[in-house]
Amino acid sequence: MALRERPSPNHGPRAGGVDMLVLHYTGMPSAAAALERLCSAEARVSAHYLIEEDGTLWRLVPEERRAWHAGRSWWRGRADVNDVSIGIELVNPGHEFGYRAFPEAQMAALEELCRGILARHTIPARNVVGHSDVAPLRKQDPGELFDWPRLARAGIGLWPEPTGGPTPPEDAARMQRLLAAIGYRVPQSGALDAETRVVVAAFQRHFRPARCDGISDAATRQRIAAVASLCGV
Repeated sequence: MALRERPSPNHGPRAGGVDMLVLHYTGMPSAAAALERLCSAEARVSAHYLIEEDGTLWRLVPEERRAWHAGRSWWRGRADVNDVSIGIELVNPGHEFGYRAFPEAQMAALEELCRGILARHTIPARNVVGHSDVAPLRKQDPGELFDWPRLARAGIGLWPEPTGGPTPPEDAARMQRLLAAIGYRVPQSGALDAETRVVVAAFQRHFRPARCDGISDAATRQRIAAVASLCGV
């Protein structure tokens, strides 16, 4: 896979090592506009890599440096996701400009890139996440059209297979505990409050994309329990 270089000035030193991989969509009308923004000193945002829809791969920030891609975020008790993660931007207009599926060439390039990253860094499957997982109150990317099952089949991230087991009861406190154990920042209120529904919707975008409404129906509760089990809960 050919690699093009477009250095971004938006990065800094890391305090530690890498153990997360965060996937984004650009959410801009064109690849050129996204590349320009990620490399603009005024914008103060960046990612380590950008992949165009035709599979063209750009390196913007060296992996040993901290890119500015996750913003206000949280995963498994850590608020500084940028410091421990590699960020990959996928060119896609996003929900604002005409969200669409991610093409085969783009997904194939992503698989190859991720395999290389996982070979260079110890990143648990549970730490391969989307921007909406680590910032559910702010972000929706890479969204419900992203093919997480494909990545999991390639050994990148998690995807629970249907178990056919019993449906967990409608227990908001239990669901909140499981979502927190998976990694989400979620209230522990014991009630399906507004913030919890947003987090449930983020979970659905990743693990149950047919329904992203924040309602904890039986299938969603089954999925939460299945992912928690894969995470050792």
